[in-house]
Amino acid sequence: MLELKQGLFVESTELLRETIFEQAVILIAEYNEKGALGFTINKSFGRTLNELEEFKHSIAFPIYTGGPVDQEHLYFVHQRPDVIKEGVSISNGIYLGGNFQQAVEAINNRIITTIDLKIFIGYCGWDTGELEAEIEEGSWTVEEGMKEKVFMNW
Repeated sequence: MLELKQGLFVESTELLRETIFEQAVILIAEYNEKGALGFTINKSFGRTLNELEEFKHSIAFPIYTGGPVDQEHLYFVHQRPDVIKEGVSISNGIYLGGNFQQAVEAINNRIITTIDLKIFIGYCGWDTGELEAEIEEGSWTVEEGMKEKVFMNW
């Protein structure tokens, strides 16, 4: 079995059928002694950035449901540190967050597209040992990931 770390993916198993995590593919964006944080990369939020009041002047850009925690905020991952400053490296050229104003400007100027950046509302979070216990019980499988998987249009 793969050792859990940021940059890997966890995919739900049949044990999570008929839950919010059914068929979920989650990118682990942070993993440390406090636990894990990730984003569901394959579930559309059903609205685009310009449909949110504070971004009504932006172009249409998809938003994904990152997870059930803190659905009041937007989060993002990208592979363009040359355009978006202050992001934190996850692995394999994928960055977590950064200057969101720069990201929105790059989207509106069509410098960045969906193959460069993915926006989430909410996130998935586990306290120390929780994700490991869920993997042990068979709720998740751990997968190596390529960054192309993150930026696919699911």
